[in-house]
Amino acid sequence: MIKRTLYFGNPAYLHLNNEQLIIRLPEVEKNETLPEHFKKEAATSIPIEDIGIVVLDHKQITITQALLEKLLDNNCSVITCNETHHPYGLLLPLSANTLQSEKFRVQIDASLPLKKQLWQQTIKCKITNQAQLLLSKRKQSIANMLHWAASVKSDDAENHEARAAAYYWEHLFTGFPDFRRSRDGEPPNNLLNYGYAILRAVMARALVASGMLPTLGIHHHNRYNAYCLADDIMEPYRPYVDKVVTDVTGETNDLSTLTRELKARLLGIPAMDVTINGQSSPLMVGITQTTTSLYRCFEGSARKIVYPEMI
Repeated sequence: MIKRTLYFGNPAYLHLNNEQLIIRLPEVEKNETLPEHFKKEAATSIPIEDIGIVVLDHKQITITQALLEKLLDNNCSVITCNETHHPYGLLLPLSANTLQSEKFRVQIDASLPLKKQLWQQTIKCKITNQAQLLLSKRKQSIANMLHWAASVKSDDAENHEARAAAYYWEHLFTGFPDFRRSRDGEPPNNLLNYGYAILRAVMARALVASGMLPTLGIHHHNRYNAYCLADDIMEPYRPYVDKVVTDVTGETNDLSTLTRELKARLLGIPAMDVTINGQSSPLMVGITQTTTSLYRCFEGSARKIVYPEMI
């Protein structure tokens, strides 16, 4: 079952009652013109088991410890946003798998050659998906992209990822001729950053559920990055975020502010369809298939990570 993504951008009091997330709105409760029975009925409840991601994007949100504990107990990712309304923090459970210690050991003991081979698979799939997006959205020639994908060697030693990225970003956002992909760059970088943060949370959640440490990457090794593995394995999924952003840029050029409507589009990323082995499923479900296959590679029962194929 696809889990729900909840976004809170107004003052709210969130607490737990009977395995339900209860939402109360102070603006309603303090309104003296409203009848009391309406105020009581205004509280909304959502089953905890239906929730996958919670985004907290207001300074006047109160959330109880009991609710946080229950959300984490059900492997829900809790994202907090900063004053610019961008995802800033991510809260995940420390243990979400019954064989946690054993799975950690298998991951830690994975050999360097295996990690290099897995990174090779990851970059091949990323470049291929980028090429397919360019073809479908911009009718752009992708022969060079497919050549680079086919030429990726162990650990992408010749850095075909960077070659492909330069070509990809140059041709993807045709309505923004001066576009440069940069975390602090001009729009639509802000939309990409927001979408990637949501994708990262979904990936980190799935890795934890599969019994792995999202900190220990197969390629990324930044000592200050707590989610190196999530950043590694989400690479082939990034073009799905890019697809949403290209759709948005085709509808409007005013992207300086992340409006509620834009956020709603980006928060829908976990539910968008992906195709894995010819079968369509929501992205959140597909990512679970990917992380499950990754662990099988670590333990030696499989040799290939299951990634989506962009059509």
